[in-house]
Amino acid sequence: MAEENKKGGFWASLFGRNKKQDEPKIEPIIEEEKITEEKIKDIEPSIEKFETHDLVEEEKIQEISTALEPVALELVEEIIEAKNLEDDLQPVVEIETREKPSEGGFFSRLVKGLLKTKQNIGAGFRSFFLGKKIDDELFEELEEQLLIADIGVPTTSKIIKNLTEHASRKELQDAELLYQQLKVEMADILEPVAQPLEIDSTKKPCVILMVGVNGVGKTTTIGKLARKFQSEGKSVMLAAGDTFRAAAVEQLQVWGERNHIPVVSQSTGSDSASVIFDAMQSAAARNIDILIADTAGRLQNKNNLMDELKKIVRVMKKYDETAPHEIMLTLDAGTGQNAISQAKLFNEAVGLTGISLTKLDGTAKGGVIFAIAESV
Repeated sequence: MAEENKKGGFWASLFGRNKKQDEPKIEPIIEEEKITEEKIKDIEPSIEKFETHDLVEEEKIQEISTALEPVALELVEEIIEAKNLEDDLQPVVEIETREKPSEGGFFSRLVKGLLKTKQNIGAGFRSFFLGKKIDDELFEELEEQLLIADIGVPTTSKIIKNLTEHASRKELQDAELLYQQLKVEMADILEPVAQPLEIDSTKKPCVILMVGVNGVGKTTTIGKLARKFQSEGKSVMLAAGDTFRAAAVEQLQVWGERNHIPVVSQSTGSDSASVIFDAMQSAAARNIDILIADTAGRLQNKNNLMDELKKIVRVMKKYDETAPHEIMLTLDAGTGQNAISQAKLFNEAVGLTGISLTKLDGTAKGGVIFAIAESV
């Protein structure tokens, strides 16, 4: 019993100590709960203040928005009116934009393109004579202007000589009269060779062979000539004789497709003479009026290439002794005096019947045509 009491006392004392140790732990919790409740009570008035402040702010915002509503409505109405006005003006702007291309047709663009050349040779000389007296200085300046226009030394010397004699004989004092005489002198140079391209209707097909150096515009000229003849009511066929240059055949085919003109062609690298011969047979079978044959560009000083051109002419004559009926040399107006060499050597090789002067819509003078008319 004593031991049980001791045990009981021990366990009792143990549990008793635990109770004593646990009791203080509970008290702070209760105190904390009390403190928390007290803090909440203290915070509640401040929360009410904030809520009241928020309500006041909301009321102010509502008052401001109510005051701004008329202003906003006026702004919206102004924006809508501006938008409606813009919508009303838009069709007018579109109509004006669409009408602009119609103001300049084909001939208007052509005149604008040739304006620079006209200024270099025509209007440029006219302004040169204004307000000047006829003397040696005037003739020297005129000679310089003619040389700048690519007319060439021999032709320029001839023109200056004739003008000097005319001025002395007529005792001219007015430079304007000298300008009129200059136009007469230049027209006299071109008159003997200024012959229009006329198609012989008795020849079917009438064959036009295009020749020239590289890059002068032979294929493009063919497309323009084809369109011109087609507009005159003639049937046209094209022969892709330039089998050397890459995409030359395709370029001519595009011109044919645009104008609904048949094109006779073979693969790149084929014999040019055979292509043109086949085209002549096809044109005769279809009763075509005009056959225009393209050729590869070649330098006039390459004998082997010029011999190839002679071969093309010989093959054409095997089918028709009178063919080709026209041999057109295409010249770049910006070439200068080298065009004289081209005209001479091509004429010696195949016998030229005409010249096409291209690229006059740039800064080119084109005056070399006077030198060619004098020398070839």
